[in-house]
Amino acid sequence: MTPVRVLICDDHALVRAGLAKLLESEAGIEVVAEAANAEDAVRATREAHPDVVLLDVVMPGRSGIEVLPDVLAVAPGTAILVLSMQDDPAYVREAFAAGANGYLLKEAADSELVQAIHDVAAGRRYVHPLLGARLAAAESAAAQKAQADPLSEREHEVLRLLALGHTNQEIAKLLFISIRTAETHRARIMQKLGLKSRAEIVRYALASGALEIDHPNAA
Repeated sequence: MTPVRVLICDDHALVRAGLAKLLESEAGIEVVAEAANAEDAVRATREAHPDVVLLDVVMPGRSGIEVLPDVLAVAPGTAILVLSMQDDPAYVREAFAAGANGYLLKEAADSELVQAIHDVAAGRRYVHPLLGARLAAAESAAAQKAQADPLSEREHEVLRLLALGHTNQEIAKLLFISIRTAETHRARIMQKLGLKSRAEIVRYALASGALEIDHPNAA
């Protein structure tokens, strides 16, 4: 079986050495390069053509997430496994949005790291179990909030001004947006809330307490 070629990118030499020693003891993994920062990661990826890049998040200069698209640009077929101490679900979302294939905490067991490398190399996603649970909980809470209140912050502002009797032109002036944007916000508000008229907008605003919120731009 052809071993998985791995590039290790971490700004701490001891961490790189420890990871290299661990991975080189695995028959199915070969460490082909190391990098100490974002720029080195791009260069080493271009030169070594690894199957998997182990990428730290916090590094001097650009972070791992910031450089991730550049790594993929020089080697589109390379899988990126973020290996970090950052356990905030927001980092996980950012990493995957940037193109990562997996996210693993540095506190993970050696066997988890090996499994994660093989998973992303095979085209599968991998998320540390603890982070996966936190991410699912965060996404569930966000979905419940969106369901309970489908309007964005800007749409709430427009709703209040509409309920107060302002025209689209006046709303555009008060919120420093174009008239067309104001019209679009109004249309989306009515669609999201299933409202058909300004009278219904006023009733909804009264019932939801929208008119009790002071707005600095309101007349």
